[in-house]
Amino acid sequence: TSAFRGCGGEELVKEYLTSLPGGFWTQFIVVMAVIFFLGFFLDFLEIAVVVVPIVAPILLADPGANVTAVWFGVMVGLNLQTSFLTPPFGFALFYLRGVAPKEITTGQIYRGVMPFILIQVGGLLLLAMFPGFVSILPSLLN
Repeated sequence: TSAFRGCGGEELVKEYLTSLPGGFWTQFIVVMAVIFFLGFFLDFLEIAVVVVPIVAPILLADPGANVTAVWFGVMVGLNLQTSFLTPPFGFALFYLRGVAPKEITTGQIYRGVMPFILIQVGGLLLLAMFPGFVSILPSLLN
């Protein structure tokens, strides 16, 4: 991340994202799509350490977005979990393949995770439409 920033990469990303029509939500969708794609090949730690520090300040700097860093973190976490379940590269699917009985095929595993992927995408959409849901439980505990 430091080398990327030192070479001016963060400014390029910022220029690209801010030039997109549609404001915050277009920028957010592009960032989430990139993170989803990277989740096919990289582990959570690499994405959290390399990508999030570059894009989070850009997205959270928009005062019209009315979102928090906690909301963004929850969205990234849920997005990555969905990515890890998505065939054909989902890490979680390979872990499941390793513990599943021999009579269960990889195709059955792929078909079996589809309802969970749809539920998680629904959760992402719900949290995007109602960002306050992320902070309901912590606010009740205070």
